[in-house]
Amino acid sequence: MTRPQGSAARELGLKRGEFDLAVRLGRIRTVAAPDGGRRRVPREEIERIREGEGFPETLRRQVRVVGTAEGAQLMGVPPTRFTRLARAGLLTPAKFYLNRYRTVVWLYLAEELREFADSPLHAPLLTGRAPDTMRARLSAGEDLRPRRWRGRHAGYLLGQSSDPWERAAAMATLLDPTHLVDLVENPYERAYLRQLRPEETWYGVPESPTARVVERILIADDPDEISWLRANLLLSLAEARLRRPAPRPATREEPAARAAVAKPTPAAAHTPGPAIPGPAAPVPAAPVPAAPESRPPGPHPGGPAPETAAPAPGRWRRLFTRRPSRRAADGRAEPPA
Repeated sequence: MTRPQGSAARELGLKRGEFDLAVRLGRIRTVAAPDGGRRRVPREEIERIREGEGFPETLRRQVRVVGTAEGAQLMGVPPTRFTRLARAGLLTPAKFYLNRYRTVVWLYLAEELREFADSPLHAPLLTGRAPDTMRARLSAGEDLRPRRWRGRHAGYLLGQSSDPWERAAAMATLLDPTHLVDLVENPYERAYLRQLRPEETWYGVPESPTARVVERILIADDPDEISWLRANLLLSLAEARLRRPAPRPATREEPAARAAVAKPTPAAAHTPGPAIPGPAAPVPAAPVPAAPESRPPGPHPGGPAPETAAPAPGRWRRLFTRRPSRRAADGRAEPPA
């Protein structure tokens, strides 16, 4: 038995945003819905979490996120140093949102920030001079926060995929569409990958300013990251093609096409179609009219010969009178007879 995600969030005492983040982090397991809708939560998973130690405070602490100011306070560093550490890729964002000015606001797991600050290996990064490599990257304007978030997001997508076609679609989600056209030449396979593209409720209305900003974060732009995604996409496609081919729309429309051919329209039912070659059928011979009975000249046997109708007056004159030609009518000389 499974429960919808909204009902599961209420039973676990989580807000909707907290519940979604817990699912992305793997704290709550979900399964595919039988009808293909949004994923659901098994009942035994809800019972497992509720029976855990320190519920519900432990679960809420695991999904608590903070911004730059609060994160810097937790780590005991100025906000400027916190931002430099995050831009250098040392801190991984858990989620983000766009404020009213469409500026990206990154949020981090409070539990991860505490662990980073408590590690002895990171003590020089919190107080001392930053390494030269880190300073060179920051001076060049690099910002690895989107890439670090995509790495976490890719892990979530692959964890939700149980089929090689779904894994290939997850990798294609993070690639520019031009890479998909380059790697997948079959149009049916590209259409199938787009159909299996994971739905993101936070993506916004397509083609909106918010969606364009989110797309710049979602699509990989680092060469090393793009190479990794392309390689994983090709591996997933090779496995998927061995399992089953991508569905073709023509196969689903074939029964309807056959029915349309078998049942002609009323207008076409009375229109003779073209002749179809086949075995020749015997054609009945057309009746031949009987030749008129010839009678010898002279008296008709058995009685007088039938009288021949006399020609109408002037008929012989019309037959033997020469009709003037067009040239004679024009005044030109007639050719000699």
